[in-house]
Amino acid sequence: MRKLLLVLAVASISCGGPSTSTSAEVNPEVARLKARADRITITRDDWGIAHVHGKTDAEAVFGAVYAQAEDDFNRVETNFINSQGRLAEAEGEGEIYRDLRMKLFIDPAEMKAIYAKAPAAMKALMDGWADGLNYYLATHPNVIPRVIKHFEPWMALTFSEGSIGGDIERVDLTQLQNFYGGGPTQTASTEGLVYPEEPTGSNGIALGPSVTASGKAMLYINPHTSFYFRSELQMTSDEGLNAYGASTWGQFFIYQGFNEKAGWMHTSSSVDNIDEFLETVTKKGDGYVYKYGNEERPVTMKKITVPYKTATRMATKEFTVYRTHHGPVVRKVDGKWVSVKLMEEPLKALTQSYTRTKAKNLREYLEVMKLHTNSSNNTLFADAEGNFGYFHSNFIPRRNDRFDYTKPVDGSDPATDWGAPLSFEESPNAVNPASGWAYNSNNYPFSAAGANSPQRKDFPKYVDSGSENPRGVHAIRLLDGKKGFTLDSLIAAGFDSYQPEFANQLPVLLKNYDALRASNPLKAKLAEPIKVLRGWDYRWGVDSVANSLAIFYGDDLYAKSTPEAGKAGVSVYEFMAKRAKPQQRIDSLAAAVDKLTADFGKWNTPWGDINRFQRIKNTIVPEFDDSEPSIPVMFASARYGSLASFGARAYKNTKKWYGSSGNSFVAGVEFGDKVRARAVTAGGENGQVGAKHFNDQAERYTTGKLREVYFYPEQLQGHTEKTYHPGEQR
Repeated sequence: MRKLLLVLAVASISCGGPSTSTSAEVNPEVARLKARADRITITRDDWGIAHVHGKTDAEAVFGAVYAQAEDDFNRVETNFINSQGRLAEAEGEGEIYRDLRMKLFIDPAEMKAIYAKAPAAMKALMDGWADGLNYYLATHPNVIPRVIKHFEPWMALTFSEGSIGGDIERVDLTQLQNFYGGGPTQTASTEGLVYPEEPTGSNGIALGPSVTASGKAMLYINPHTSFYFRSELQMTSDEGLNAYGASTWGQFFIYQGFNEKAGWMHTSSSVDNIDEFLETVTKKGDGYVYKYGNEERPVTMKKITVPYKTATRMATKEFTVYRTHHGPVVRKVDGKWVSVKLMEEPLKALTQSYTRTKAKNLREYLEVMKLHTNSSNNTLFADAEGNFGYFHSNFIPRRNDRFDYTKPVDGSDPATDWGAPLSFEESPNAVNPASGWAYNSNNYPFSAAGANSPQRKDFPKYVDSGSENPRGVHAIRLLDGKKGFTLDSLIAAGFDSYQPEFANQLPVLLKNYDALRASNPLKAKLAEPIKVLRGWDYRWGVDSVANSLAIFYGDDLYAKSTPEAGKAGVSVYEFMAKRAKPQQRIDSLAAAVDKLTADFGKWNTPWGDINRFQRIKNTIVPEFDDSEPSIPVMFASARYGSLASFGARAYKNTKKWYGSSGNSFVAGVEFGDKVRARAVTAGGENGQVGAKHFNDQAERYTTGKLREVYFYPEQLQGHTEKTYHPGEQR
């Protein structure tokens, strides 16, 4: 014990606490943290998942973020480096404009002021969050943070919603840089290879009692994110908290998950709720004014300093940034400045993200939704009372429907301004629909419950800017008119191998091939591949040669069709199936055959030989190696309608395709007198290479064999690896 106290005394200096005068003294701040830690219990199950209990919610928060830090402190810190606009401090000047973008919306002084005025209950949670992370650093002196040496409670407000991108990241970095000045900016690299972008977002399914064998509501949770983006854990307290699921690294709430009575699943929304305003700006004196109705209003000017790392030292770049009442100016078009408006309510967002995890039924969940800050997400919901449904984005500002908000609108016209958010009743939701089911796959809300879906004609056009997608077509095929679902069959539906978009695309290719003259050299070259595709049922599988051909063909045609589809104003799928020239399709199949042959030695290569799961490093930017072990993956990209998503491609140094996004945390949940659930996490819970739980779920993940969730204490009996307090060795 004396040795531990001495370590704590020294380590506490890096935690921002007062220094000790002698090594024998215990720093009061660290002593306070240790006393708090002693009231918190972390139980690790045999998958390494943390089940955290505290007497209070704030102590559960302390334990939850401490456990996350144990598993992957780098990802915890990186999320909050990003959220505060401090990435260039770690990675150099290439990230300056990414940081500037964050700093346009996140001002530490404002966050501190918001924290100071926060209700006591929320302050306590933020305090517990900072204490948990600082105690982790105090007890792990060998862990050297890249940037954040001390966590302060207000920092929790900078990343309050939990989605993978968030609203701010929809501001274009290149155009931001063009407006505010030169300097390098980082853009995504395909390393010389061209691949269509993997569809982002998630799938969610909610089933009502009328379509389940047990007469109980069920929920299918299937976020599609970059792998290892969230931690799986359980948080409980003596104040009524009991939530299980996926928590984005460093956040203190369960983002996708359930408690003993209700569950929630978020899907990225196609709502139109981020708008651009064309500002008519003129120079006046030392500043600028912008036109608003008959007024000339001053443009707010502010200095922002972005620190960045160089090869030898830290340097800074200073910007003068501008803001109107609409929001920060982010670009220029046709001589006009463009400001962007989005939801900026960090305290309300954090409050909603946390308090919904304690909602026990539909009524309580809808009460939390009155905060209107779940801006970028839809929700699938189910509870033990048998309620279920689809809830559209929780933040839809009221606007004048005569304007087209999918394009920049005239900011000088007061009629374009936002009003209060639409109420729940005014939004396109499906609550307990007669269909018995609801789903979303990042498509529009107008097919969310089949025939019982909200009707487009009943809502302003700005409530959504999306459309149907192949996953939506697939989900309806699996759900409409079906009854007798069990937890097993619900999970099986989530891994159904059908890819409906190929049923649209391949018959056209076959028709084009049949029309080729016999003298065409491609007629003979493609005869065998066409024969394989002609007999295919559009289902993926590790042994499927047809799936390999179809994916390579589809991706080639998709990439080549995307620019032309944009010019024509139609979807890429429509262009591929209806507008691409017959020769384009034939050429794409020939390219697929050539590519398969060049990379794998034969065109008839089974899908599982190509499509692989590999976790050999824990770098945030993924790295892969064909010479290292990997596992075949049966499911494929969501691009063609697979609900189970595996966003894979070859890399600069590989021929095999490796997944880095798609299915991440997957769970099926049944509600009733007791909750019953199964789940799987990509790879494993622990981010330390070589750790027992670094890759122990890989086989289950790749085959869709979800494991039992140990939700109740009795389920943990016989499945516990260690029980300890934060600060003790695991």
